[in-house]
Amino acid sequence: MFLRSSLCVPAIVSMAAALLAAPLIRLADDRMQWTLMGFGLEGSRLVVGALASSLLTFIVFAFSIILLLVQVAGGQLTPRIIARIFETRLTRQTVSAFVFSYVYSLAALGRIEERVPQLPVLIAVLSSLLSVALFLSLIQTAGRNVRPIMILTRVGDDTRNVIQALYPEPFSPHRKGQSPSDFPVAPAHRTVVYGGPSGTVLAFHAVQLADYARRADGRIVLLPQVGDFLATGEELFQLYGDFTGIASDEDLICCVALGTERILDHDPAFGFRILVDIASKALSPAINDPTTAALVIDQLHPLLHLLAGRELDSGVIRDSSGRVRLAYRVPGWEDYVALAVTEIRTYGAGNPQVTRRLQALFEKLLPIVPEARAAALRQEQALLQRTINRSFAEEEDRTIAGTADWQGFGSRPFPSTREKGSPTLPSTSNHSSMTEPKERELI
Repeated sequence: MFLRSSLCVPAIVSMAAALLAAPLIRLADDRMQWTLMGFGLEGSRLVVGALASSLLTFIVFAFSIILLLVQVAGGQLTPRIIARIFETRLTRQTVSAFVFSYVYSLAALGRIEERVPQLPVLIAVLSSLLSVALFLSLIQTAGRNVRPIMILTRVGDDTRNVIQALYPEPFSPHRKGQSPSDFPVAPAHRTVVYGGPSGTVLAFHAVQLADYARRADGRIVLLPQVGDFLATGEELFQLYGDFTGIASDEDLICCVALGTERILDHDPAFGFRILVDIASKALSPAINDPTTAALVIDQLHPLLHLLAGRELDSGVIRDSSGRVRLAYRVPGWEDYVALAVTEIRTYGAGNPQVTRRLQALFEKLLPIVPEARAAALRQEQALLQRTINRSFAEEEDRTIAGTADWQGFGSRPFPSTREKGSPTLPSTSNHSSMTEPKERELI
């Protein structure tokens, strides 16, 4: 995580590369005695010196743009995407190119003496031009990527990739999942207390923990869930069985990775959290941007669709005989649905654009999700209708707010969904998507 989001690591590597490249290029120039470029002594000193000073200015500009992106994204969307800005490949490449060019230019300038090193001067000029090109590309990309839709799309795509990696199996209603018996109510034979610095649980080595439990012929219960905050002195594991000589407290603690903030790599719920936080801030009275909230629902919709067809983590690891060796808490389908919908429904209760887009989400997902997972969506849909009834006093407003619309406002239904002689309001029928092709109206 640190290496992926750090700007100082590629900058330091670029410094080392420039210091190593300078003598090698100078040695090659001494052997070739290249005079094709025809740089003069004073001219080369002026050019390389000007490049070095201007590159330092460009470095300041580049970091100013990065800080501006952090300020805009964190203030307008959510602070939880700040780390993702530093992970951008172009940002890291631009900083690395500028640092390399600056350090190399200084190294080349210091060795311009009686004879002009033609090749080092050429490399300094070319690397500076490349840095300027990357800087211009950074400006263009920053202006494009700071838009909410680009950030939402990237978070949605990354969350989708994590879901596909963590939940590769298709959903099966007959598959055995987690049960209350997997978490024994009897007192644990041994409890492992975490004594390190407080942090958020990022991931854990499930295979290693299950192997410890198998060798001890016992069971390990991991108490915090991925994404939970673990404070110093809190219980981390409950052990059932004799683990003496098998695993010490330090061995078990080393199987859990902690950090200062959640990451998406092993925690798809964090992707939902980022999206919902963006929608919540957009729906705040200070910003009042329901269109961004509707765009968030656009990203949550395919994520819920994808999750509905996947077998989620059961939260248990069994041995070949079927005995539970490791049990841990995991979010279920109902948790993902509540995370995706509840806060947006609450904060957007008085905005028909949001309620209409939520209604479209339910009407689209309910016919296609497995029946075993439809109950959670029906419950949220009923809560949405009750929220609408409380929020709007007029019957006409309640009808408008409860109508499904893919854009919130503006997505027209198929003509067959309108009753003859009725106003041209979209119908709330669940069968609006089942219109025969010959009846569809091209818009």
